[in-house]
Amino acid sequence: MVSVNSQNEKVYLTGGTKINQTAHFPVQNNISKPIEQQNNTTFKSVSYQSAVSVRTELTTRDERKKYNELSEVLDLKHRKMLEYGLKSGILLKNNSDDKSSVLDNLHKILKEERDPGLDGQTVLEECLEIISNPYVITQTCEDIPKEYKTPIIGLITNMSEDKREINRVNFELDNMHTGTCPTASVEFDLATKNPAEFFRIVEGLTSPANEAYKVIDLDALSEKTLDAVWLLNKFKTPHKLVDFNKAVVLLKPDKHAIIRARIQNNHKDKGERSIVDVLMQSTMMQLGSQQTYNSLTDKRAPNAWTQDDGGLIDFEKTYVESVMENKNTVSVIYQKVGNDGRLEGYEKDFATIKKELLDTLAMGHNIIIGYTWPDPDNDNRLAGHEITIVGTKTGKHGETVFICQDSDDDLAKPIEMSEAFLLPKIHHAGLPEEIANRDFQYEESWKVGVNEFNKQKRA
Repeated sequence: MVSVNSQNEKVYLTGGTKINQTAHFPVQNNISKPIEQQNNTTFKSVSYQSAVSVRTELTTRDERKKYNELSEVLDLKHRKMLEYGLKSGILLKNNSDDKSSVLDNLHKILKEERDPGLDGQTVLEECLEIISNPYVITQTCEDIPKEYKTPIIGLITNMSEDKREINRVNFELDNMHTGTCPTASVEFDLATKNPAEFFRIVEGLTSPANEAYKVIDLDALSEKTLDAVWLLNKFKTPHKLVDFNKAVVLLKPDKHAIIRARIQNNHKDKGERSIVDVLMQSTMMQLGSQQTYNSLTDKRAPNAWTQDDGGLIDFEKTYVESVMENKNTVSVIYQKVGNDGRLEGYEKDFATIKKELLDTLAMGHNIIIGYTWPDPDNDNRLAGHEITIVGTKTGKHGETVFICQDSDDDLAKPIEMSEAFLLPKIHHAGLPEEIANRDFQYEESWKVGVNEFNKQKRA
C-alpha cells in the first residue's frame, strides 16, 4: 500500500517493464469448436442474480469417475475439502463460459499436462483450499529462496554488474509486499461468486500455454460498442470481436509470473500467495496496466491514465472487474480529496452510502471498495487499500457491522468493521449500474479519468 496521489486519485501500488503479448486467434476457448461455430448462447453472460441449479450428488458415470480419481490421490484433509465442495453444491456448478463444471476443471488440472514447473496435484490442493475457505486468497508476496536470487536479480537488472544496483534490487526483493490488493479482491469475488469460471481460468493459466480465453459482453465495458472497443484497444487487451455485442479476450499473466509460480510450487510458506494467487493476480494486473506489469518487481509502467509506476487506479480496477466478471460495474466516488492529498468532504451523506451498500448486498453482490486513512509517514496525506464487503450483521447496540475480506491482513477469515468506522473511510465502491445511477447519472469512470488526465496535461 502507498499513499494516494491526489493528482491521479486513488493509486494502489505497483512500476515498469513493458511486456508485449499477442493472442493467437481464432480462439478455441478450451473447447472443441472454434468460436465461430459455437452457439452464442453458450457464452451468454451469467448474472449474479441468475438461477444456478445446485446439485450435491454425483449423477453420471463421468462425474463419479472424475470424483473418485480426484479422491484417490488426496490426503484426508483435502478429501474432506473435496467432499465439502460436493455437499455445498460448489463442485458441480457449471456456469462457466464453456459450461464446464468446477469438477471438470479440477480433474483437468490433475490429469492433463500442467506448466513444466507446476505439479498438478499441488495446484489441485490449492484449488480445494480456496473452495473450502476462499479467505486464504492473499496478496502477501512470496520470498525468493537463495538459490534463485542471482538469476532473478540478473533478469531485473538486465545482467548489470553494478554492485549498488544489485544490492538495491536484492534489498527490494527481501522487503517486498505486493500492491495487488485490487486484483486480489477481484480474485476473491470471482472465486466466491462464479467458481466454475474461476477454476476454468485457473486451469488455463496453469496449463503449458499459461493462458485462458474469455468471452465478454461489450456492454459490460461501456454502453456504446465503439467505446467498448476503444477501451479494449486502449488497455492493449488482446481480443477478437465475435459480433457487435461480444468479444473474446486473452487472459495471460506477465512473462515473469510463471517464475514466481514455479517457486511457490515447492517453496510456499504459510501466509504467502499460492500458485493460483500469483497467476490470477498477475493476469489481472496485466489487464489493468496495459500489459506492462512485472511480477518480479511488482511494478507497472506509467500510462495515459497515470504517470506513476504504482498499482491500479480505481477505473483500471473497474475495467479488470468488468472483464473478469463480465458485468457492468460503476466506480462510485464518495470522498472529496484535495490537491494536497487530504480529505475535504463527501459526495453523499453516510445514510445514503450505507443504503447503496446494503441494497447492493441484497442483490447478491459483493462490493469491492477502496478505503483511506491519513498516513503519518507521508504528512498525513491519504493512504489507500482495497477490500471486499461480503455481508453484514447487527452489532450489540443495533448498528450495522460490515463483514469484509482483506487480502492484506494475514488472516484466512473474514473481518468485521462497524459502520461508524468504515463509512467515513470509503473512497470508492464498485456498484451495479442500476444502484450507482439511482440518484443521478454517473459518467463512466474511464471517461472521467481521461478528462482528468487531459486537464493535468494542459495545466
